[in-house]
Amino acid sequence: MEHKCLNCSATSNDAVLLSCEHKGQELFVCVKCLPILIHGAH
Repeated sequence: MEHKCLNCSATSNDAVLLSCEHKGQELFVCVKCLPILIHGAH
């Protein structure tokens, strides 16, 4: 199974992915989208 960023669907071939867990589900976010998730889209 290929992991994808939950925001932009980038794979580990496109960007560095970081894993996280939410409500018991493992999710992935790329480093490009991480600031958007932390600070929100403006």
